[in-house]
Amino acid sequence: MRSRLIALILIPTALGVLVGAQQVITSWNAADQYDRILDKAELSASITEVTHQLALERDLAMHYIAAGRTPEREEPLRAQFAVVDKAAAALRAKAAAVTTDHGESAWTLSRQILTRLPEIDAARTTVLRTEVLALPTLTRYAAIIGAFQQFHDEIGQGGEDEALAAHVRALSALAKGREAASQQRGLLAAVASAGRFQSGELDRYMAARAQQDSELEVFRSVATQQDRQAYDDTVTGTLVDRAEVIRLRALAQAGQSGPIDIAPESDDDAGFWFAAMSGTVDGMGTVQKRLGSSIIVQSRTLEDAARRDAIVAAAYILLLLLFVLLITTFVAQSLVRPLRRLRREALDIAGMRLPRTVRRLRETSDESTLTVAPIDVDSCDEVGEVARAFDEVHREAIRLAGEESRLRANINAMFVNLSRRSQTLVQRQIKLIDGLEQGEEDERRLADLFALDHLATRMRRNNESLLILAGQEPPGRWNHPVGLADVVRAALSEVEGYQRVAVKITVNGALAGPAVNDTVHLLAELIENAVSFSPRDTRVVVSTGRMEGGIMVSVADTGIGMTHDELVRANERLARVPEVDVSVSRRMGLYVVARLAYRHGIRVHLRPHETGGLIAMVLLPDARLHAPVPAYPRPTRTRPGPLPYAASGGQLPRPDADASASRWTPRTNTDAATVTGPIPVTLPASAADDDYLPIFAQVQSAWFERGNGGGATWGSAEADAGWSAAQAVVTPSNAGATPSGLPKRVPKANLVPGAAETASAPRGVAPIPRLSPELIRSRLSSFQQGCRQARTRISTGDLPPFTS
Repeated sequence: MRSRLIALILIPTALGVLVGAQQVITSWNAADQYDRILDKAELSASITEVTHQLALERDLAMHYIAAGRTPEREEPLRAQFAVVDKAAAALRAKAAAVTTDHGESAWTLSRQILTRLPEIDAARTTVLRTEVLALPTLTRYAAIIGAFQQFHDEIGQGGEDEALAAHVRALSALAKGREAASQQRGLLAAVASAGRFQSGELDRYMAARAQQDSELEVFRSVATQQDRQAYDDTVTGTLVDRAEVIRLRALAQAGQSGPIDIAPESDDDAGFWFAAMSGTVDGMGTVQKRLGSSIIVQSRTLEDAARRDAIVAAAYILLLLLFVLLITTFVAQSLVRPLRRLRREALDIAGMRLPRTVRRLRETSDESTLTVAPIDVDSCDEVGEVARAFDEVHREAIRLAGEESRLRANINAMFVNLSRRSQTLVQRQIKLIDGLEQGEEDERRLADLFALDHLATRMRRNNESLLILAGQEPPGRWNHPVGLADVVRAALSEVEGYQRVAVKITVNGALAGPAVNDTVHLLAELIENAVSFSPRDTRVVVSTGRMEGGIMVSVADTGIGMTHDELVRANERLARVPEVDVSVSRRMGLYVVARLAYRHGIRVHLRPHETGGLIAMVLLPDARLHAPVPAYPRPTRTRPGPLPYAASGGQLPRPDADASASRWTPRTNTDAATVTGPIPVTLPASAADDDYLPIFAQVQSAWFERGNGGGATWGSAEADAGWSAAQAVVTPSNAGATPSGLPKRVPKANLVPGAAETASAPRGVAPIPRLSPELIRSRLSSFQQGCRQARTRISTGDLPPFTS
């Protein structure tokens, strides 16, 4: 609490100091910025003087060239050279003082000005010592003046004053307009001296006039009323009117073939025009200088105001911080004692008393622990109210913990009792069904008993799910590894629609004994869900594959699937063990799968199937696997019929009602399928793939089963006997023909002699199921659907076309 109170004092104080310092720094930086603007404004004033004098030098040079370079025109030109040099020296000193602190663009333009200044001497040499014409001279001087005038736009950069920015824009526009007017003065003076427009001079004159009008429009749009009035009062009078009359007269004579006489009232047309137009140019220059001076004064005023604001802000902030510090210290002292006491007792309740009470309630349900001692804070302010509120929270937490403990114990007890009672009845029911199956010879009734056996097995799995919800461990576990194929078939034996499940086991492996029962339960839940939510004429495919870190078992269906949000929520539940709540009743299988996967480090993930439905991917980690078990030679794939066949003699891996340590009878071998490739949605019908025939295994050559070391060879009588017996049924027997001409089948008449059971054969062996019309229809539909999908994938480029 002491550190928090110190923080309560220091943080506002530090924030106040920070804000105050920021304000002072901002004001001081603004003052520095306006100081730099002042430097740029002074440089702009020097540029204005240089460009004004340099424009006059250019116009005199053009007059000198057009008049034939006479001595009387050379004298005023050379006199102007000295004026320009004096202004250029002042400009060079101002430009050299500009640094990068004034802005990157301003620094670049100042360096450009210093580079352009020597070009003035080069232009003078060209005028005096060569026969250059007037228009190229105008272009060369205009380029130098234009480079200088670019700096006017940089004056207001970095400032935040709108009035200053408006003055800068007005200054820049007026400077460009004055330069355009000066170009007209020089051009028309050269035309008057020559008596006609030389090539390109008229176009250049018209362009200069258009630029002057455009820049004056910009000036009037951004300048203040006072600046506009100053322009109207300055750029007016007899000379301005005379220049406009001469300009119109010159443009009128430009289209005639005769010589141009722009001033009939004067003997010196060029001098008459030069004097008249100088009134306009000089007037615009006067207004430009006035604007530059105004910008300088305004920048200096803003700088002084910013520095004054910084000093005043620093003083006010200092006083405010002292006042806040005194108030904060007083309030903090009033909170120290009750808050410290509240903290000490609240930590004691949260860290020791409340957990100890909750633990005692869960263990003994002692009602005496519901008494709560109040916190020793009796003030009537907010701290006291917090203490009383914490007392109420303490009482309510203890009451809810007691109710939750009783409720959880009652629910778990109910789950366990219901499950144990149902398990006993289901075990007796399974034992009774076993007895009925052993003595039943009718195939139809035996099939019904198998279906009833499946229902009982599913009931037993549901009872075990209740035990899982109650947090109970399974009653027994295997103590030795079991083959992965046997685990999958055991899961199929607990699913009602096992006939629709196609198994593709491509990986040999064995599962550790402690994880066998739970893995069977987990796979059964996933397979049953896939069968229940997919069309009856489609297959559910259970396949395996080796992955980094374990073996992947996939359960794929083409059912209704799940939305994206449902998939996200389901995968979140599968990634962690969810708490038992109302949603468990709706998705009990999902909760059970998550709990079983968590027990053994198994990862379960759902994702959408590319052709519809879902794929449940179960990753069995290497920690739960053993070395691969030997594979029994079997057809490429087996189908339960009615329960999955075992590897030895066609026995069924059905639940063992008498065994107390396991749920199903173990087998010694596994069925390793050789089907590879992507998981299909449905499987095409294939006589060799769909039914495992025990007789096929009996007539197999022992050479293929045990190798050359097993005693049977190609020429042994033991091996030939099977083939001889099979040859006896090459020609099938029938009982005549039906009215439609179809042969009548005689049951068991075409079996290999000695391989099929007779009436005296031992009971209890499951009969080989016959193909039903529904199964044939399903296979043909699957074949048609597979062909359609293959054509679609070939047309879209997913598969290459088949070639012979």
